[in-house]
Order: sequence, then C-alpha cells, then structure tokens
Amino acid sequence: MVPQPQPQRGVAHVLVAEDDVLVRVALAEELRAVGFAVIEASCADDALAYIRAGGKVDLVFSDIQMPGVLDGRQLAELIARDHPGIPVILTSGDIQLGAGLPTGLFVAKPYRIPHTVTLFFSVLGLLPPEGSS
Repeated sequence: MVPQPQPQRGVAHVLVAEDDVLVRVALAEELRAVGFAVIEASCADDALAYIRAGGKVDLVFSDIQMPGVLDGRQLAELIARDHPGIPVILTSGDIQLGAGLPTGLFVAKPYRIPHTVTLFFSVLGLLPPEGSS
C-alpha cells in the first residue's frame, strides 16, 4: 500500500544541516517560502544536539561531509536508532558517498532546489502548495 499525500494541516519542521552557508540559506529561504519551519545547523553535531534537546523536527536534510565529530551518515544512523520516526535525506557532491543509501534518500549536489523541496513534501506525505514544482 502506498501512502497518499495528505493536505497540509500544520507546519512541518525541516532541519537543514549544511556547512556551506550560501547553500543552506538558499534552501532554507525556499523551504520557508513554501510553508516549512526551518531549523538551520552548520554541522551534524549541532543538528543532533537540537534533536536530543527535544526540538521539533519532522525531516532532516544533511550534507554528508561537514566539519565536526559526526558526519551526515553518522547523524542519519543515530537518528534512525534513537528517533526512527524522523526521515533523513542526505546530500553530497561526491556521488560515491551516496552509494548504498535508499533511493530517494540521497540527493546529489549540485541539486535543483525546487526538485529537492518537492522530495521533502513527498517524504513527509504532504501535498505541495499550488504552483510549486
């Protein structure tokens, strides 16, 4: 059975973990423009700290290679173990780093922001707003 998208009933909270500030800000702005609440983190360590502190998160989008103790794959593993209800989508400019990840849960850089935003709606089971693509 394939879940059908539901009308948006509230604001979904997306945590974006990306060390490239320009990439992070561009994506965050687009996400906010289509109705998401966005939490920004410059590294996986900060993203995990936010989640462990009880911050509301419905989806995590994380670069794989970032400064800090954790990388994006380790962040995804810890979230899957401790918070299995939070989907994680990983991204990287190195396609090899996405090897072995489930289809749809890895986005190669450079990515098109509109397609990535559409993926977020799909993963969350939400309908995108009219006119977005």
